[in-house]
Amino acid sequence: MATFLLELVSPEKLLLSRQVEMATIPAEEGEMGVLPGHSPMIVALRGGVIRVRENGAETEKLFIAGGFAEVSPERVTILADEATPLANLSRTASERRLAEAEAALQEAVSEPEPKRDAAYARVQALRTAVSVAEAA
Repeated sequence: MATFLLELVSPEKLLLSRQVEMATIPAEEGEMGVLPGHSPMIVALRGGVIRVRENGAETEKLFIAGGFAEVSPERVTILADEATPLANLSRTASERRLAEAEAALQEAVSEPEPKRDAAYARVQALRTAVSVAEAA
């Protein structure tokens, strides 16, 4: 089956760089499947899960807190604000971070709209993290 190069980069390191059959990414407008030969585009990402398919099966799932993806027919490069394999994502730590983000959102009520929007996006991303966390 045809493949494309998927690269996932976080501020800390390159997390993934390999040929895959398909990737599902959490675009701002909704889940987006990417296959080899996809039309070129740049996509804003929301907090969610990247699903990777290789050899006909889902092989990897990673939580991202947002970012951007550059898609071309032969390659997808994801620049994530934060990225963690679901197996390493702690529900307890995610719940703590969500509580902190919700408090920050309450404080941002009187802030300019871009700052409120960023705080709200952070809360939404961490709600997703809590719901998909696989570690204790």
